Amino acid sequence: MVGQINHHLYRKRGFYYFCRRVPKALLEHYPKPRIVVALKTRQFRDALRQSQIISKRLDDQWFHMQLDVMGLDNVRSKLFEPVKPSAPLMSEATSFYLRLKGDGKDKVFVRAAQRNAASVIEVLGDRPINNYASSEAGKLRDALLDRGLAVTSIKRMFGSVKAIINLAMAEHGIEGRNPFASIYMPDETPEERQPIPLDAIRGIQRDCMTVDDENRWLLALISDTGMRLSEAAGLHRDDIVLDADIPHINVRPHPWRRLKTKGSERLVPLVGASLWAAKRLKQHDSSYAFPRYCDGQTCNANSASAALNKWLKPRANEDAVVHSLRHFMRDRLRAVECPSDIIDQIGEWSSSTVGSSYGKGYELPVLTKSRVSRWLISWRL
Repeated sequence: MVGQINHHLYRKRGFYYFCRRVPKALLEHYPKPRIVVALKTRQFRDALRQSQIISKRLDDQWFHMQLDVMGLDNVRSKLFEPVKPSAPLMSEATSFYLRLKGDGKDKVFVRAAQRNAASVIEVLGDRPINNYASSEAGKLRDALLDRGLAVTSIKRMFGSVKAIINLAMAEHGIEGRNPFASIYMPDETPEERQPIPLDAIRGIQRDCMTVDDENRWLLALISDTGMRLSEAAGLHRDDIVLDADIPHINVRPHPWRRLKTKGSERLVPLVGASLWAAKRLKQHDSSYAFPRYCDGQTCNANSASAALNKWLKPRANEDAVVHSLRHFMRDRLRAVECPSDIIDQIGEWSSSTVGSSYGKGYELPVLTKSRVSRWLISWRL
């Protein structure tokens, strides 16, 4: 489809072209009565800028031709010298990326893209995206490593930056290689955290019941379900089901909190400290289980993590974090010889077997009977 924009620009199949009629007095010097140049961009502002540059060149050249100052060979070399598309600054590319890709995404996605681009700008400057070099991307990696960032976090950040630049290069018709692609990342040795002792977990659960506030409900809920912190913090009050034959949590995605994987959507039985916490949560009036961290627009699990970790460490060990409870939940299930596929379903730990991806998984009665049920019940205080 061809769309006329103005007397110098038109659009064909989404891309802009420059078109201008040759003056009658100069037609003998040109093979065609019109000059057409593919601008290789979908962006009107960029096309308009190129159009103005080409028009200015033509005006100058035609003026000199009419004065018989410039020869035809010189005119051709000047006229058809390719006009390079202008590359947006990193900040502009990020805004463009979020305008196209951020629609319908939550604030976490937007903030992550802005934060990652800001890291590039802080270290390398806010420059046109095709002015960065791979060697400079390597310097950014080294700077982030020196700050103590984990390799997995840096990889995630580079993936976001690559996506921003790839989109800008494609949309602006910029040729070349993304400087943030194929940057070497060192291997990361997983940090071994000391497990939280059994008696420490029981003491933590008792302290949660003594303090009896929103943060302690959150910690107790995680301690006997193995839920991720973001899953628990983003619960709606209706996700807590106490009037069923088997009390449980319905872990499902919400507009304010996505789940890590499709398989994360599941039912988790409630017993022990988690059942106590669920009952307390159902007694307050908020629509959200943890209104301090979830308001229906966003779910701030990072804020919850900071507050809970500070309270948890003196009661466990200096290496302990909230996520340690999820890890130890798996160890506790192994200790009672719980079948591995049931363990995987309760905590939504990925399984390496092909068969695990088939079927709907175990129903709640299976998840709460036999060794699992006896073990969970033994944890009631």
